[in-house]
Amino acid sequence: MQTQQTNRSYTRLSKMKTLVSLVVPICVSAFFLVWVSGEPPVDAGVNIPNVTEACYRCLCHVSSGCDLNLQCSGGYCGPFNISRVYWADAGKVVDPTDDPERNHAWEDCAIDYNCAKKIVGAYLQNFVRDCNGDGVIDCYDYMMLNGNGGYACTAPLNRSANGRIWLKRYEECKLN
Repeated sequence: MQTQQTNRSYTRLSKMKTLVSLVVPICVSAFFLVWVSGEPPVDAGVNIPNVTEACYRCLCHVSSGCDLNLQCSGGYCGPFNISRVYWADAGKVVDPTDDPERNHAWEDCAIDYNCAKKIVGAYLQNFVRDCNGDGVIDCYDYMMLNGNGGYACTAPLNRSANGRIWLKRYEECKLN
């Protein structure tokens, strides 16, 4: 009887050691990956490097002169000149009390500065990268993302008339 209890105890102990030997390395690996990548867990909130309130104001200035009264025209809405495609790429952000499937929900959000800022933030989060290749992700990169789109942000803005306007407005904003 004593031997039977000893065998059961040994079996339980052996199973616990096996479980610990599997779980601990997985947890340590997960911690290491998060620590090395510098990325927070998905539910920790938005992490967009170097985007400040001043950068949002500058992006707004570049887009429309930050005209807070701007409505929708030619498929672009609000002070950030947000299109339906941009809004969809941002994840269909709307006011928390609204429904993204409601017709015109995106337009209502895009014409409201604070809601539009959330669209822009989500878009930047989805496409964040060093567009000008200088090794730093900053407001200039975000301006390039908005000017060229997330899929082609590395294209120089000075090659088009609209791009040159964006660059001029960005320089104005930087000086203020």
